[in-house]
Amino acid sequence: MTFSIVARCEKSGALGVAVSTAVPAVGAMCVYVRAGVGAVSTQSWVNPYLALDALDLLEQGNPAESALAQALGGDPGADLRQLGMIGQRGHGAAWTGAQCTGWAGQRTGPWYAIQGNMLVGAATLDAMQAAFEATRELALEERLLRALEAGQAAGGDMRGRQSAALKVMRDEAYAWLDLRVDEHDDPVAELRRVFDVARQQVAPFVAGMPTRDDPGRAPPPDVTRMLLTAPPARP
Repeated sequence: MTFSIVARCEKSGALGVAVSTAVPAVGAMCVYVRAGVGAVSTQSWVNPYLALDALDLLEQGNPAESALAQALGGDPGADLRQLGMIGQRGHGAAWTGAQCTGWAGQRTGPWYAIQGNMLVGAATLDAMQAAFEATRELALEERLLRALEAGQAAGGDMRGRQSAALKVMRDEAYAWLDLRVDEHDDPVAELRRVFDVARQQVAPFVAGMPTRDDPGRAPPPDVTRMLLTAPPARP
């Protein structure tokens, strides 16, 4: 009931997930990212513990394929699950259980895993893969969103549209970007609109937030002035 991409930026090491589905709150249910460790989308008949266990295994040094297999080995309902994951190193990994509702499938590459179920057809994943591979010069968040847009344009979820999410982690334990559209008739398009606002109003603020190495850090004066104004007066 979901299509998603998990990916790592080959230049910066940033990790992220973009996902959409035809139920509310996909960002709360499916998306798990840990800075410096990995990114996971757990979907179909969701088991969040698969994502949590897989991230723990990645943090222990297991490659994505091994972490995926070990996590699934502890789930008696593995045939109902779909999972895509990427670690800080190595190839993307994915699993589509035999009992996932069709059309269901996956695509993996050196920097990503793309997966979906209850889809109109394979064209959704093929379009996402082509869009991601064609945008290597862009920031990870833009690449993820373009892949999601391509998947929606190619058909997406066969039941329709309802929610979408985009999350990216960079060097810190908090998110660089964490956006959700939870109830909308065109959630991927709305996610793009929210993303364009966040790029102007949220990203500059997050860029000035405290870090472990610089706990006294604060946003620069121009960002402070912007955020003290009413939203309609901002960029």
